Amino acid sequence: MTVAELKIEAVRRWRKKLLDNGVSPVTTSKAYRLLRAIMNTAIDDGLIRRNPCRIKGASTEESPERPVLTVHQVYALAETIGPRYCALILLATFASLRWAELAALTPQDIDLAACTVRVTRQISYPPGGGHTFGPPKSRAGRRVVSFPDLIVPDLREHLDGLSRDAARLFTSPDGQPLRHSNFYRRAWTPALTATGLVGTHLHDLRHTGNQFTADAGANPRELMARMGHDSPRAALIYLHSSAERQRDLANKVGKNVKAALSKTGTPRRSGTRVARNQRNAS
Repeated sequence: MTVAELKIEAVRRWRKKLLDNGVSPVTTSKAYRLLRAIMNTAIDDGLIRRNPCRIKGASTEESPERPVLTVHQVYALAETIGPRYCALILLATFASLRWAELAALTPQDIDLAACTVRVTRQISYPPGGGHTFGPPKSRAGRRVVSFPDLIVPDLREHLDGLSRDAARLFTSPDGQPLRHSNFYRRAWTPALTATGLVGTHLHDLRHTGNQFTADAGANPRELMARMGHDSPRAALIYLHSSAERQRDLANKVGKNVKAALSKTGTPRRSGTRVARNQRNAS
């Protein structure tokens, strides 16, 4: 089928087939947007007169809300998964690192004195097999991330257990570079089952760490730098609003308002009472 022969009916069938075959709605939306962009280029080049990608709402992503773990759940996972990957769990959370960044770290990337981890590369797995190391996901991905000093003892214990010539911070039991599928099968899934956290993704640890940082008062710009994102939109994905955070914010607002009113001597009258009195007067 040529570009000119592609009609909206075919686009509908293609999209439905993706969803029916188990492709996630988010991935399907991304694929649809790519096809629409290609067809827009075809219009610009004079190959077609009208874009056949005209399915209402097909390009909209509605990602399901991912869970945010508690501190106790994070430490339960770290303890359950065992000494080989305990530090990986803590860095994934408290340094908000991606899987590909974690798997590419070297011992020299950890500075225990400064409580920082340097991210300069990531691992990728070509379709033909094997692995390669390359630059981070974006230019902003090349960064130095601070972590709390409370995880320094765990990181020191992990580093002390490595050989002097260790090329990578984390490896498989046979010393090979980590592969996501093997890690999930051998370590991650059993740990989730043991801690009652089945369904949690490793990326949820990054999600959780970002929420901890946001709750500590980080603004979007600071989150962008920490996560290695180029755009505020990407950083805002990780800003959630828990009931506890909303209560804390409301309490702080109330405290500031009371302080301001006390300085001016303005009486603190009930808003509903004021409204009622105004209504009665009219």
